Amino acid sequence: MAQTSVKDLLSAGVHFGHLTRKWNPNMAPYIYMERNGIHIISLYKTVAKIEEASEALKKIAASGRKILFVATKKQAKDIVSESASKVKMPYITERWPGGMLTNFVTIRKAVKKMASIDRMKKDGTFETLSKKERLQVERMRAKLEKNLGSINDMTRLPGALFVVDIKREHIAIKEAQKLKIPIFAMVDTNSDPREVEYVIPSNDDATKSIEKILSLVTDAVAEGLQERKNEKEASDQENQKEEGTAANSKDAEAPVEAVKAKAAEETQTEEAPAVENTAEETPAAAAEKSEEEAPTEGKEEK
Repeated sequence: MAQTSVKDLLSAGVHFGHLTRKWNPNMAPYIYMERNGIHIISLYKTVAKIEEASEALKKIAASGRKILFVATKKQAKDIVSESASKVKMPYITERWPGGMLTNFVTIRKAVKKMASIDRMKKDGTFETLSKKERLQVERMRAKLEKNLGSINDMTRLPGALFVVDIKREHIAIKEAQKLKIPIFAMVDTNSDPREVEYVIPSNDDATKSIEKILSLVTDAVAEGLQERKNEKEASDQENQKEEGTAANSKDAEAPVEAVKAKAAEETQTEEAPAVENTAEETPAAAAEKSEEEAPTEGKEEK
């Protein structure tokens, strides 16, 4: 796993918090000092929390579950979409659809609607519609793609949520808490860290800060995915070896069975002539007996 250094975080501006008058007292353990009316975040604690969160995310990714990235603020949209796409994870960068997690079945129906429209275009059904109907369907498809296109591959509830700015994404936080989905988040000095299981105290407004934290997080996720891939390949190789061993044992047994069959045939062929000889010798013996009996009868007559 990539090592996080305080110097890198400092150069990215991760340590800058909000104005002191906007702070949340629950963030006090993560605040280092105050300077010019702004709270400064302790980067040593940030490093420790990043390593803790990265280890947990790595395990979740290795288990095969999805991690949903959520960031609807302007400065985080593009960064989150690019970072999540690299590791093939779902993300929400437009408006959070209400009931995204708590009413996931309905959201999946909307995603399937996109797939049905695509099928209509492929099989030619789309062309049979009137011009007005085609226009309405295309608008619906574009709207669904914009809001839900990034979660097209998410067929079940995610294993974790990664949020940038928990104050802005409070609906997503509440839904995840209700379903007991672990939450990883970048938490600034104006937020309540008690709402999150894995807190990463950091500046959630600056583009460089968001990019730096997400790069570290996605690297951990990528490592977890690679571990899963390696384990799968190793298990496939073991299965192939077992199949090969079974095949070789069958091949080894085949000659033994052939030898046994051949030996049985030879014994049968050896026994068969003996039976034939006895059958052939029986009439001759009878003839000899008749010849021997004939003179005795003559002598008795004389």
